Amino acid sequence: MALTLDIETAEAASGTAHGTMPGSTPSARAEKPVAQPRAQGAVRISTGLRRGMSRLDTLYQQGSAKVLLPGGAAGTGLEAVLLNTAGGITGGDRFGYSGSAGPGATLTLTTQAAERAYRANGPLPGTVRTDLSAAGGARIDWLPQETILFDGAHLTRSLEADLAEDATLLAVEPIIFGRTAMGERLNEIAFSDQWRIRRAGRLIYADALRLEGDGEALLARPAAFSGARAMASILYVSADAEALLSPLRTLLSGTAGASLIRPGVLAARLLAADGFALRRMLLPALRLLRGGALPKVWTL
Repeated sequence: MALTLDIETAEAASGTAHGTMPGSTPSARAEKPVAQPRAQGAVRISTGLRRGMSRLDTLYQQGSAKVLLPGGAAGTGLEAVLLNTAGGITGGDRFGYSGSAGPGATLTLTTQAAERAYRANGPLPGTVRTDLSAAGGARIDWLPQETILFDGAHLTRSLEADLAEDATLLAVEPIIFGRTAMGERLNEIAFSDQWRIRRAGRLIYADALRLEGDGEALLARPAAFSGARAMASILYVSADAEALLSPLRTLLSGTAGASLIRPGVLAARLLAADGFALRRMLLPALRLLRGGALPKVWTL
C-alpha cells in the first residue's frame, strides 16, 4: 500500500556564498565559494534480551549526534534519547540514526527536544536517514518529538524499517510548519520525507511527502493542508492493529484519519492548526498504540 502526497509549485531558489580573500580580484572572488561548516552525526544502537530484560548490546555515537540512556518505565524495554548538539539542521548537514531490537527485545528511540530545520545557504539539503530493524518477537518504537521547519528550510528525510513477521513497530513523525505563536511564515520551503517499511522482506508500507516552493500557498490548498500548520504521520505494525483501529479513531478530530491498510498495519495522518492542537490529539493516540506512557522527555 503506498500513500503519496506530492506538491510542487515552484523551483526552490538557491544561491552560493562567496568569500573575500585579502588582495583577491572580483573575478577570483566569484570563482571561489566559501565552504561553510557542516554538521554531521551518526548513532547506532542495538538491544538484546537477557534474563528477561532488554539490555544494551551496541552503542556508537559520532559527531553532533549523541545518545542518553535515562532508563524507561518498567516494562518498556530500553529507552534511548537522541540529541543533536549542533542545535538544528541546515543545508549540507548529514545525520544518520540506526536502531535494532534483537529477538524478544524492546527498544524505544526518542529525542530530547524538537528538531529544527533552518534556512539553507546554498543548494545542498540537510539530510536525515533513519534505519530500524526488529527481529522475531521484538518491538521498536520510533518516537521523535516534532521537527520544526523554518522559512527557507531544505530538508530531505527518510525512514526505513525491516521487521520480522511477528515483530512490532510504532513510528511517528510530527512536523510543525513554522511556529504560529511567533508569527513565522514559510515563504520558501523544500522538504521531502519518505518511508519504506518491510515485513519478512516484503514491502508493506510506502509513504512519500514533498513540499517545494511557496510554503504558505501549499499549506493553504484545500486538498492538501487546508491551512493546517502541523501534521503527524503514525504507523503501527502489530498483530493487534485491527483491534486498536476503532479506539484510535475515537481519539482523533475531524482533521485526522486512521485506516487498517492491510492485516496488522494501521496508518494515521493528523492535521492541526498548530503544534499545541496537534499534541492534544497525538499524545493520547501514541499512548493507546504504545500501551502505556510516553518517554518522559515528551512531557518536560
